[in-house]
Amino acid sequence: MTHLICITCPKGCRLTVDENNDYAVTGNACPRGAEYGKNELKNPVRVITSTVRTNSGEYPRCPVKTNGAIPKGKMFDAMRLLDDVTLEVPIKAGDTVIDNLFGTGISFITCKNIEK
Repeated sequence: MTHLICITCPKGCRLTVDENNDYAVTGNACPRGAEYGKNELKNPVRVITSTVRTNSGEYPRCPVKTNGAIPKGKMFDAMRLLDDVTLEVPIKAGDTVIDNLFGTGISFITCKNIEK
């Protein structure tokens, strides 16, 4: 049995996941909690948010995020990919920074417009 706190909504249900019983989940108030509990043990994923350098004097960093969840075990590798990135202005929110992370189809995208 594994105990988790669900993070799919602010309620924070205390889940119990029974790995020996086909990952049966108890303690969830909604179906999303059951799905979260099962997925967290079988295939945990995360959306990553960070910043990257820009060549703008006014805004030296630009917020970025993944446009979907990637495997939790790849988080630090994904963050390292951002270390050498410097974006050229102008930047539009939604621009692709790094495409198709680790063959997942998920990309880092910008979250802010930055003009010259």
